[in-house]
Amino acid sequence: MTRAKRVLVDVRPLRVGEFRRLWVAGIVTGLGAQLTALVVPLEIYEVSGSSAAVGLAGLVGLVPMAAAALWGGAFADLRDRRRVLLVTTIGIGGTSLLLWAQAWANLRSVGVLFVLVAVQQALFGANSTVGRAVTPRLVPPELLPAANALQSTVLLAAGIAGPLLAGGLLPVVGSRTLYLADAVAVCATVWAVWRLPALPPHGGGEPRKGAVLRQIGDGVRLVTRRQLLLLVYVADFAALSLGLPTALFPQLAAETFRPSDIGVLYAAVSAGGVLAGLFSGTFTRVGRHGVAVGVSVGVWGTAVAGFGLSGTLVPAAAWLVLAGGALLALGVFRKTVLQTAVPDGMRGRLQGIDTVVAVGGPRVGNLLHGTVGAALGVPWTVTGGGVLTVAAALVLLVLFPGFRGAGGRGEARRGPRRPPHRSRRGGPHALDVARPAAAPRDPGAGRRPVRRAGALRRSAGTARPPRRTPR
Repeated sequence: MTRAKRVLVDVRPLRVGEFRRLWVAGIVTGLGAQLTALVVPLEIYEVSGSSAAVGLAGLVGLVPMAAAALWGGAFADLRDRRRVLLVTTIGIGGTSLLLWAQAWANLRSVGVLFVLVAVQQALFGANSTVGRAVTPRLVPPELLPAANALQSTVLLAAGIAGPLLAGGLLPVVGSRTLYLADAVAVCATVWAVWRLPALPPHGGGEPRKGAVLRQIGDGVRLVTRRQLLLLVYVADFAALSLGLPTALFPQLAAETFRPSDIGVLYAAVSAGGVLAGLFSGTFTRVGRHGVAVGVSVGVWGTAVAGFGLSGTLVPAAAWLVLAGGALLALGVFRKTVLQTAVPDGMRGRLQGIDTVVAVGGPRVGNLLHGTVGAALGVPWTVTGGGVLTVAAALVLLVLFPGFRGAGGRGEARRGPRRPPHRSRRGGPHALDVARPAAAPRDPGAGRRPVRRAGALRRSAGTARPPRRTPR
């Protein structure tokens, strides 16, 4: 393997046609989603004239997203994941069409916008959860870190390019056209999901009444009983709550830097994630995923602490770029651990819990940083949060050997398995990389057959020579 292949992003997952189609479609759909994400707050502010209403829109979508993520994860373990992914993707596109319709009808109703935002965020929470549970069924385990890095890079790149694209198009085409463009962009993912084979749950069977709630409870109990899973969630939550100072960026821009520098602060984190994704070949082949999670949290905390001590924009932006790279690496290895540490029948539920943690952590972090920053000052709050994050990483790595050993010794280095025969509509030859449950063993299987006496003599070298017959 050349040096460039070891450094640059690992593109081997793109050799799998199903994953490649989803990934390419995700580029188009991600840009479209950013159009709506920018237009909705602008329309809410234009109608209400209140920034508080804009902030309330984010809170309105939080609870439905978290609840739908848990529901979607449990449902993904009970139903065909392809169908669940298809329904939620179509629902997201339909909600964008409804946003276009209310803008075309000029309803100018904040209540209608809140309802549509809540519905769309709920569909997004379920869709993203099911999508992460689908990935391990498409690519082999040794390529999961690379696949997660490719998907995370696309999301971060869309977060940078999408607002720029929306800002340039909005004065030219208007908000209604951007809503419609988002709905059309979703069609790319609908097509990619439609091309997937059937992905039924292992073991089959239709869910009974109340099964979804029982599935969610089983997932929560599994997390509380499995130390590795619990520690991975703790590591991620510590990084996002203790070391995410975005709530203090406006005050930092006003007091330490210049007000116009706030865009640089926000963009630097995403830019660092994109750079880390482009050069993710340097870390996606790491075998010990638990150590990688802890180190990523430690680097993130160190970078945040360095940012808090910076007095000028250039070193501050450099620290944030480093922090963004560490955050991408943390996401890659966190997802990989959750995708490989449990059977396929539990992946959906764990991804649902992961979505709740990923959504709730920044919200808690904003509350903590805003409250502590008002009491202790911004530099102390940012630097102290980074130091606490580093301390949390050291505690996890030093005190929990099981966490350090996660993903070690071949778990992520297994050789590629023979690719299965693919069928577009499922059936006995549908694509399913996950190993099926072993069949009951035949008590007689593997026993050597009973030999005749002559055969026993031949095996011992004492058999009589064959009788010659005259010609």
